[in-house]
Amino acid sequence: MSALLQVRVSDARMLTPVVREFTLTAENGALPGFSSGSHVQVHLPLGERSLRNAYSLTGDPADTSQYRIAVRLQDASRGGSRYLHQQVAIGDILSISPPANLFAPHSTARLHILIAAGIGITPFMAYISALEKSQANVELHYLYRPGLTDAYVTQLQQRLGARFHGYPAGSHVDLTTILSDRPLGSHVYTCGPQRLLDDVCQHATRLGWPSSRVHWETFSAAQPGQPFELTLARSGQRIQVSAEQSLLEALESAGLQVPNLCRGGVCGQCATRHLQGDIEHRDNFLSPAEQAEYLMPCVSRGCGSSVLLDL
Repeated sequence: MSALLQVRVSDARMLTPVVREFTLTAENGALPGFSSGSHVQVHLPLGERSLRNAYSLTGDPADTSQYRIAVRLQDASRGGSRYLHQQVAIGDILSISPPANLFAPHSTARLHILIAAGIGITPFMAYISALEKSQANVELHYLYRPGLTDAYVTQLQQRLGARFHGYPAGSHVDLTTILSDRPLGSHVYTCGPQRLLDDVCQHATRLGWPSSRVHWETFSAAQPGQPFELTLARSGQRIQVSAEQSLLEALESAGLQVPNLCRGGVCGQCATRHLQGDIEHRDNFLSPAEQAEYLMPCVSRGCGSSVLLDL
């Protein structure tokens, strides 16, 4: 696992009543560079447990003096977004992972079509900075709720002009029109709720878009569930997984280091073989055939009394 970075909160501001933006600077040395679409994991100490939440870097990748992230206060927060909104102040020190990128724009695309909803705008802030510098052809379609999830709307309208297409809540979003009659070599990228991702992918498939030109990202935090017992086949160790804890968090609390990048069930890094027990699969990576043998402990969990893992 890469060494954690210590960063200081040099600024924090509310963009909307539920979206708070943080500017982070290096506490020691310099920050590693990053590319558009990158994210970091923020390590959050919550009493006896800790969370690691992934957030897209929204700043200009050409500016390595600082990182910026924007955090939406989640209605069903397990504590992470609430901690960042209510307890973190300017001057505080946070631990973060080095940047990782699972959602980079395609370097040879003739047209970049960006479709975002709410806090899903965050990776596209860095996209737009980088794509404009390279004089790439880009357009943005942004779905939002005015006064609530419309962070950056005014800034983006001014910056993109006619290339900005805004859809306040209640507006009709015609994905067929957005994705039809596009130049060969166009790529579409979408980030937001799973419903939007599914709609974009379904429309693209129906209109004949190759899957290699349809890109999506979501950071779905682990959802609570029933507590269960975990047994590790190789050591015989037994671990109790609480209702509010992800399987991955339970493994980490027990001292096991499981490779991971997204912590949202989309990158495949933490895939682990399960040997016994009923599994509630919540990932967006494994095929049904793969789920018969593997699970993604960052989001999936047991739905019975016990689970046996090949660890």
